[in-house]
This record gives sequence, structure tokens and C-alpha cells, in this order.
Amino acid sequence: MHPSPFHRVAAALASRCRWPRPGLGTTLFAARILVAFAVPPLVFAHEAHPAAPQAALSAEESAFLQENDAAMTKMMNDMAAKPTGDIDRDFVAMMNPHHQGAIDMAVIELRYGKNEQLRRIAQEIIVDQMQEIAAMKLAIGEPATDTTPAPTQSQSVPVADVHHHPSMQMDMSAGMKK
Repeated sequence: MHPSPFHRVAAALASRCRWPRPGLGTTLFAARILVAFAVPPLVFAHEAHPAAPQAALSAEESAFLQENDAAMTKMMNDMAAKPTGDIDRDFVAMMNPHHQGAIDMAVIELRYGKNEQLRRIAQEIIVDQMQEIAAMKLAIGEPATDTTPAPTQSQSVPVADVHHHPSMQMDMSAGMKK
């Protein structure tokens, strides 16, 4: 009977090792291969099944997790954009949903979170991500004139009814300097 290709490769590699007995190198090499393929599934199986059952979730925690899962699923689905052949546009097409996902998750934190420091960070994330989306759109020549209010603003007044008066301009530059 002829040795299998695996045995030939293992024997060739083992023959390069300097071991006191000829079969020991092959045995140790095979043991390494076995460990390399056996350990990762065991680690992942351990992570997939928590040791202790989770305590019953509150209605608020359940709603938070459900909304966050929906935001993550939407982001991942929207990031799977078909290539157009224009790397820059493809980049923007994938990054916009990524940034919008961060905005959506920050809004969910504002809706359910209690930690004031995290709520401030969530507000900063919303502003920063909206600015980056606008900058990316402008960089590829698309208009960045999204007139919808920021997600943290009240949406009781329709955007079409908002009137801008030239006399009511504000100088925001002083507050934007770091």
C-alpha cells in the first residue's frame, strides 16, 4: 500500500527535523496539526454557550437589545453594496451605512441609556458621524444637503415648515474651535 499525500508531506517535513528517533518528529508534527484544528472549535463552542443562563431581561433592556440588533442588521445589509468600478464611490457607499449605523446606535443609547457621560459621547457620535457622511458625499461630488433634523432634535415641526431668516444667523465658529 502506498502512503497518502498527507503522510508523504508530513514525513518530508519531519525528516528535516533532528529527532533522536525517526517517528517522533512525524508524531509531534501530527499532534501540532491536531491541536491547531481541534482547539479553535472548542473555544468558539465555549463562547457560543454561556456558562450561566441569563437573568430575565427587563422590558427596557429587551427593547434596547431588539432596536440595537435591528440597527446592526440594517447597517450590515446596507454595507454590502455592489461594486461599481469606482473605488471612491464604493468606499462611500459602504462607509455611509457604517456611519449611519453608529448614529442609529447612539440614538438608541440616548433613548435607553442612563449614564450621562455615555449620553454625551452618543451625542458627539451623532454629530461627528453626520459630518463625516456629509464630507464623504461632498468628496465624490454628491450634495450633502440633508435637511432632516438631527436624531436628537424634536421632529414635531416638519422640516418644510421651518423658515430661515437672514437676520437670525448665528456665528458658530467660536464654539467649534478646540
